[in-house]
Amino acid sequence: MTSLPQARRFDWSNLGLRVASGFVLVPTALYATLGAHQPWIIALQGRHEALPYLLMISVGVALLAIEWGGMSAPRSPVRVAAAVTAAILVVVFLGYRGDFPEHFIWAWLALPAGALAAALVARGVAERPADAAYGVAYIAPAALCLIWLRQTNQGVWWTLMLFACTWGADIGAFAIGSLMKGPKLWPRFSPNKTWSGFFGGLITAMAAGTAMASLPYFELSLWAAAFIGLAVGLATMAGDLWESALKRRFGVKDSGDLIPGHGGLLDRVDGLMFAVVVMAGARLANHLGWGH
Repeated sequence: MTSLPQARRFDWSNLGLRVASGFVLVPTALYATLGAHQPWIIALQGRHEALPYLLMISVGVALLAIEWGGMSAPRSPVRVAAAVTAAILVVVFLGYRGDFPEHFIWAWLALPAGALAAALVARGVAERPADAAYGVAYIAPAALCLIWLRQTNQGVWWTLMLFACTWGADIGAFAIGSLMKGPKLWPRFSPNKTWSGFFGGLITAMAAGTAMASLPYFELSLWAAAFIGLAVGLATMAGDLWESALKRRFGVKDSGDLIPGHGGLLDRVDGLMFAVVVMAGARLANHLGWGH
């Protein structure tokens, strides 16, 4: 009888909650990305204003900052969260209203200034300044890359490809790792992740990227899409593991309890935060002539 707990080590009990949460989160992300008032085919073919997209990112930034304040600043979480939110939103709004590369340079320059301001606020309320500054440095690049990625030519396609590869990596790692199990990937920080799930996630991320590039109108070669899928899959896994290490450092199991079956928002988008930076780099390389 002692073998039963070993055989049921992975807990499938929250799978229904994870699926239900996905049915809410995925349509929300797609709706905001495609735009509220434009036919989807127009959104896919060109660039247009995306206030719902900006709103989604702004709300996400605020929620992530609240979770970061709760983890890193237990004595004054609200003040630290407010400082981190304000610093990141300045960066986001600079990027949203500006043209590439001039205004985006100003947005990137505003990032260290915002981190310094958040650190000063944390110091004033007897919290660790470095943790507040890192909260800005951790969240802001992903938010700014999300803004820039969608504003580029065929940016909606690239943003959808980002979602497809990231979600594919998550689903593939979860499903294949749960079925095949095997040696642990990094048991010190994330005891449930396995090497089988790692490679499964990479395969599904590559498949998702290739599938996106095979659709009409998307001007990207299949080999480039497969490579991008692999890179985005690796970044997704790295972001997930890094957030696990951060939670271990702060002594928390989840970043929050906002999303049933997942924990906090940071637990849901940890991989995306690394993946979007890689995808933005791929998009910049494509803009310069690679992958056509």
